[in-house]
Amino acid sequence: MSTADQQGGAGIQVRNLFATPIASFRVPDAARINDALERRIFAREREVASVHHSNLGGWQSPTDFETWCGPEGETVLNLARKMATALTCDRQGQPVSPDWHMNCWANVNRAGQANEFHTHPGAFWSASYYVRDGGAASNPALGGEFEMADPRGVAPAMLAPQLCFRTPGGQSIGASELAQPTEGMLMLFPSWLSHAVRPYLGNAVRISIAMNFTP
Repeated sequence: MSTADQQGGAGIQVRNLFATPIASFRVPDAARINDALERRIFAREREVASVHHSNLGGWQSPTDFETWCGPEGETVLNLARKMATALTCDRQGQPVSPDWHMNCWANVNRAGQANEFHTHPGAFWSASYYVRDGGAASNPALGGEFEMADPRGVAPAMLAPQLCFRTPGGQSIGASELAQPTEGMLMLFPSWLSHAVRPYLGNAVRISIAMNFTP
């Protein structure tokens, strides 16, 4: 018997609609790939000024990462492209093979730096790959979490923040969810999902690669 049944909800049928897919994948041979990417990204940071979009401090490259990423970067981009294709279908649920147009860039955050809430208009899927987590994977107090806002909006949090729905996933209504990046993690999410990066509080460096996929 479910909890709802125990509290007088016998016979109630619940459909949980409009799920938001958040997918992750561990990239093989990530340590070697990340060492090469770190060197390449630091070299680029020394040569090219940061662009300014959602970044609150830190360095963000122009959306030309694909032209200078090297073979290790190409490996990551190809895996992300395959991941996007594997998780895309037509309206009848049949597999498709979109000819994805990509744009991608590198991000470097140091102590106190973050990214404010934003979306990626004009894309279908977006992805993040984590080259360096700044030590936050082993010490969550260092922050730098990937934060996702509930796409259904803040209600009912504005009306009754102490209440939520007694359904699977219902406790997140009107709130946000966090993902702790780890080195070698590739994460894919819908481009319309509002997301942010919380301030990194460590003394090392946090490096990521962001990607957009447009069919």
